[in-house]
Amino acid sequence: MNIVCLDMEGVLVPEIWIAFSQASGIPELSRTTRDEPDYDKLMRWRLGILRERGLGLREIQKTIAKIDPLPGAKEFLDELRALTQVVILSDTFEQFAKPLMAKLGWPTLFCNTLEVAESGEITGYKMRCAQSKLTTVKALQTCGFDTIAAGDSFNDLGMIQAGKAGFLFRSTEQIKADYPDIPAFEAFDDLLRAIKGVL
Repeated sequence: MNIVCLDMEGVLVPEIWIAFSQASGIPELSRTTRDEPDYDKLMRWRLGILRERGLGLREIQKTIAKIDPLPGAKEFLDELRALTQVVILSDTFEQFAKPLMAKLGWPTLFCNTLEVAESGEITGYKMRCAQSKLTTVKALQTCGFDTIAAGDSFNDLGMIQAGKAGFLFRSTEQIKADYPDIPAFEAFDDLLRAIKGVL
């Protein structure tokens, strides 16, 4: 039995931190897992900037409310879910993802959670598990699933390489150059065709 594991940001929806960077006028917050492989280091750095600027969850959620899925993402997801099981594996947070999941038709999402003070300050975060995407893919495989994965960033490489098939989608030129053995696509139709070929 197959299950497709997809990254969320950069694959189905725009990058939340880039959108918030633009909305808040803080260019440093545009740094993502495409740029920094160490997720803990990246998040601690982000939270430090938010603390310095007096920004919290409410401000980020206002930006997220205006974000729509990437053009064609919902149609791609709907067609894929009609063919096979799909789970979205993301290093985002429940408090960020909910409005985006509504716009995508409530697909299954495994992600993390933020620690938020009553004031709205984001004081920390809890990862669902270590190396959450790779760990989840391996767990699904022990349940009898053949995994097929697609993502765009450094933190997707583990799940992409661990399964029956894996694809880069709208990734950076650097990642594509560093991993030339992973098929890379830019359009949903092409990614869907590749996944169908494996199914």
